[in-house]
Amino acid sequence: MNWIEINALHKLFSEEEVKLNETLRNSGEIRYLEKSRRAVEMTADRMRATSRFSEIYKKDYLQNYLTYESFLNGHGLLKPQTRFDESDIRILMSLYDKKIAGNLEDLRHQIISFDESLRGVSHMFFKNEKYLLNKGALIDALKYVLDIEEFSNEKDQQYIYKLECHNPRTIVLCENIDFLTKPNKPRREGIELWYAGGKNVSKLDYVDTRGLPIFYSGDWDYDGLCIIYPLVKGKIPSIELLTPNGLPKSVIDSEHKSLWKKDSKSRTDILNSEQKAIVESLIQNNEWIVEESNDLLQMLDCYN
Repeated sequence: MNWIEINALHKLFSEEEVKLNETLRNSGEIRYLEKSRRAVEMTADRMRATSRFSEIYKKDYLQNYLTYESFLNGHGLLKPQTRFDESDIRILMSLYDKKIAGNLEDLRHQIISFDESLRGVSHMFFKNEKYLLNKGALIDALKYVLDIEEFSNEKDQQYIYKLECHNPRTIVLCENIDFLTKPNKPRREGIELWYAGGKNVSKLDYVDTRGLPIFYSGDWDYDGLCIIYPLVKGKIPSIELLTPNGLPKSVIDSEHKSLWKKDSKSRTDILNSEQKAIVESLIQNNEWIVEESNDLLQMLDCYN
């Protein structure tokens, strides 16, 4: 859902009737409430609450609305044209919480120092380098949350983001940025985290691991295992893949875009036997494992 749908459902809860617009007519969530849960009724230009709606709304939607509205309104992000997706709002809230806790300071300084591009920032936080394009309101909200004035227009940069620590004993190269926004445990355990930007592996030609063992952490899906990790392994032959401990998710239910293909098994020949067995299970069940669902310290302990 986006904010227009979220706000309309709250208005329906308060007023029992809402005027339809194109967004509401095409809303999958509202169709679900109408067809499956019999909580709303639709006319040519109106949406009305049935006797079931109030209880369903209070149970499944109200708290989220109050949380989102409080955040957006409290930070001046709630405007008539606001139509952020629910996932966008959650990302903004999560980043803001991490900034307040001091966990984004290193990353923020690096984004500014390296003059990171809009595409790079988009890939960092939204897993798609084109996601922020033509989304001015969301870009402005992200600038506000990160306290950054501008992002560069350049497409690619040749540097690696690093979460450094005192007396590092190992390095973990992450496919996604999430682990770098949670610095306390890795630093305490002497783990230096790197982020190069997913498929942007050309910059790895120049890395210096300083003799430290280096591991790779990523999404266990087609892109992560069949494309990115082999490219990384070609650049850093000593790197080892960490075995995940997160729970698999359905590719279909999570609307994931990196689908397993016919050559998936042949492209994961560089994995060990345990890892190959996990891949075979994921392919058979059409599932994947999100990098940030794993416990990084446990993955390293199991490897050691």
